[in-house]
Amino acid sequence: MSTYEDRLKALRDQLVRDRLDGFVVPLTDEHMSEYVGAYAQRLAWLTGFRGSAGSAVVLPQEAAIFTDGRYTLQVREQVDGAHWRFEDVPHTSVTAWLGEHAPRGGRIGYDPWLHTRAWVMQAMQALKEKVATLVAVDTNPIDRVWPDRPTPSTARLVAHDERYAGRSAADKRQQIADLLTAKRADAAILSALDSIAWAFNIRGQDVERTPVALAYAIVHADATADLYVAPEKVDKGMIQHLGNAVRVHDRATFADALKAMAGKSVIADPERAVAAIFDALEAGGATILAERDPAVLPKAIKNMQEIAGHRAAQARDGAALSRFLHWIAVEAPKGNVDELTAAARLEQFRRATGELVDLSFDTISGAGPNGAVVHYRVEEKTNRLIEPGSFYLVDSGGQYRDGTTDVTRTVAIGLPTREMKERFTLVLKGHIALACAVFPRGTRGSQLDVLARQFLWSHGLDYAHGTGHGVGSFLSVHEGPQRIATFGGGDEPLVAGMFLSNEPGYYKAGEYGIRIENLVLVEPRDVAGAEREMLGFETLTFAPIDRNAILVEWLTDSERTWLDSYHAQVLAVVGVQLDGEARAWIEAACAPL
Repeated sequence: MSTYEDRLKALRDQLVRDRLDGFVVPLTDEHMSEYVGAYAQRLAWLTGFRGSAGSAVVLPQEAAIFTDGRYTLQVREQVDGAHWRFEDVPHTSVTAWLGEHAPRGGRIGYDPWLHTRAWVMQAMQALKEKVATLVAVDTNPIDRVWPDRPTPSTARLVAHDERYAGRSAADKRQQIADLLTAKRADAAILSALDSIAWAFNIRGQDVERTPVALAYAIVHADATADLYVAPEKVDKGMIQHLGNAVRVHDRATFADALKAMAGKSVIADPERAVAAIFDALEAGGATILAERDPAVLPKAIKNMQEIAGHRAAQARDGAALSRFLHWIAVEAPKGNVDELTAAARLEQFRRATGELVDLSFDTISGAGPNGAVVHYRVEEKTNRLIEPGSFYLVDSGGQYRDGTTDVTRTVAIGLPTREMKERFTLVLKGHIALACAVFPRGTRGSQLDVLARQFLWSHGLDYAHGTGHGVGSFLSVHEGPQRIATFGGGDEPLVAGMFLSNEPGYYKAGEYGIRIENLVLVEPRDVAGAEREMLGFETLTFAPIDRNAILVEWLTDSERTWLDSYHAQVLAVVGVQLDGEARAWIEAACAPL
């Protein structure tokens, strides 16, 4: 099956054999992960789409792929429009589309290990008018027609040292147990990979760019736990690390274990646990408490050791990025540096620290019009030279044992146009406004999102992605529950100790993209005369913001003061790590406006 057209035909032929009139293909795994192992890249195999979020529906006579605003351009470049309809989320959804397009009386298949219970209910409701049936499959039909599908990783679990974690795994599981007792629950199901990594102080190598291991867990009210993982992934040292309170089982026995929880009151997260988990618990006679995974919020609120580790990682990463920015400032104007070369050079600077475990995601290295593709992934066929007179957008990060980084800089190569500088400055003003925000405890990210967009809005401009996402501690670069967004989340109250990104942007299709991203820490803020507990943001990322792209006259005095102060911090944290020409460059790049 050398072409995507052949693969689509093979799937349709398999659906006929399975007596199905359609099938839904989400980009996730049995843990509802955003980033998945190669074995779970079914959407990419079927369609060619390489983004990190999307879904598809295949019917006998038509097929559609669903993506959000981050991938509007990318999906059209990677997927053949002759065979696929492009559908934009949130303007539509898989379930709404099925309600309009499913064959009357048809049987629409889905894999219950790849969807939430809520999605199943929505899809069943949407299909009612077509008198169509939603059918749970025992074996995913794509797996039947994907001849060289990779097998799940067999890499061994790795202990995450307490000097990085800041707490013992036993202490974390006791916190979960205390919550279970308060809710009169007997156990909680942990199926999200980062929750399991956090609760057991383990890391893994099973998902590219995210140091997690394929596993499930059940944590009990007595603070003991059952960990379900492939036997070959656990050695004697790991058994010792886990301790006597953790019983280790073969991952293949997890579904049967759920069915054996008769009479137990069990917490299962309706957002993070797949429908198959709920089905198995119900089949076994358990009482399900549909509540949030009890590891999610404690994991998001970092302890002092994690915060200190993150600061160390940021200082190290900022120096690597600044060395790269110096290199790009020297080499790109010559007109012989392309996107792939730049991404590789940036990775070399990070690896030279001697501390990099992996990148935290594939570097977004976008020159000119490619920078307007929000989650662009450079490949040989899309690779462009970074040309004078253009913007170069680089969004990148590193996985270090003491922290996870994520940073975006937009660099003017040569002289930008007046319009480019204007729009860069609008994005910068929004970034500064959010960085300076002071807000009462209980404020949600959705209430702050407008601060970053206001200057773009005043010029009739906007961007089609959230302004901020949570970040893990040597874990997922995108971590919930906190977000700064007006859609797709943002309802979680921000709490001191949370990490978030601050990343407004602007994208002019076919010409250029702009994004300025730093990570921030939610921290208590003393306000004279305050009658409520107040919070603010500490900026954690340190690398120069390109002065050559700024219309200084558009900045207020307070904005200029913020930028000068920020650049003074960059010099203090990063400048001291540089020498020679790189040191001279950063001193000029961080000079007061």
